[in-house]
Amino acid sequence: MSAFVIGQMEILNRDWMDEYFSKVPSLIEEHSGKFVVKGGDPAWLEGEKRLPDAAFVIEFPDRQHAVDFWSSEAFRPLILLRQSGSALNAIVVDGLS
Repeated sequence: MSAFVIGQMEILNRDWMDEYFSKVPSLIEEHSGKFVVKGGDPAWLEGEKRLPDAAFVIEFPDRQHAVDFWSSEAFRPLILLRQSGSALNAIVVDGLS
């Protein structure tokens, strides 16, 4: 069953972005994942929380692939890099079987 990592990001500065996005897509692919949604310009349909600057959805074959990606040694320094200029809320959810 597919699993999806869903993120909402507040961008505090853009200094980290070029390096981060030059490395993350291939790392996601190494874990059998792919971006389904990536980018800015989110728009509210419902709710009262602050709108994020950007949102993403990454699809993996299953939850274990998603967790393995997120906890991988290769992703760890990129998390620190991203955290230097953004705040992220991310969750993993299972798709429908």
